[in-house]
Amino acid sequence: MTLQLVIANKAYSSWSFRPWILMRHFGIPFTEVVIPLRQEKTRETILRYAPSGKCPSLQDGDIVVWDSLAIIEYLAESFPDLPIRPRDKAARAHARALSAEMHSGYQALRASLPMNMRREPVPIQLSAEVLEDVARIESAFAQARRGFGAGGDFLFGDFSAADAMFAPVLSRFHSYAVPMAPLTHAYMVAMGALPAFKEWQAGADAEAWHIEAYDAV
Repeated sequence: MTLQLVIANKAYSSWSFRPWILMRHFGIPFTEVVIPLRQEKTRETILRYAPSGKCPSLQDGDIVVWDSLAIIEYLAESFPDLPIRPRDKAARAHARALSAEMHSGYQALRASLPMNMRREPVPIQLSAEVLEDVARIESAFAQARRGFGAGGDFLFGDFSAADAMFAPVLSRFHSYAVPMAPLTHAYMVAMGALPAFKEWQAGADAEAWHIEAYDAV
């Protein structure tokens, strides 16, 4: 049975972006269901697919997996021949820790710089808390690249689940013209050059839905 990935708007849904870009990049076949956010029946519709009432969720026959990180872990387990996680044990441990940090952290950045793939890249005033998040993210990128990234352009060399977890952050850096170190900029360019990233961007550009609260930032 083909996997089914239920996502929200491509323009705004950072959580949906993560498993989607991973599956596209690794050629994992799936059907896509898009549920636009902040519509009258959004939550009611999402609850048909996930008990959390949130996107994304993955359907694999009778198995339902919700939450981006849980979906990525399920895919890594389901497709062990794909390098979804780094093969080296130390790199894999580091990648897992970074993915978990992304999953639970950077609240100031999330709140102040909502993902908006259609936003014209214009800078805004960044609070001290957001700047602290940016500094930590750039430090994490640099550490991963120094320790494990020599074989390619991504955090652990080749594209992996850790890159999927940080793809929405890089889109935010671009959308809000956040000042960044050369290493971060090079990483952002590499991410943006991925066919899967370009496909998601094209889908976001084509969407008719607009959420004023996100577009106004």
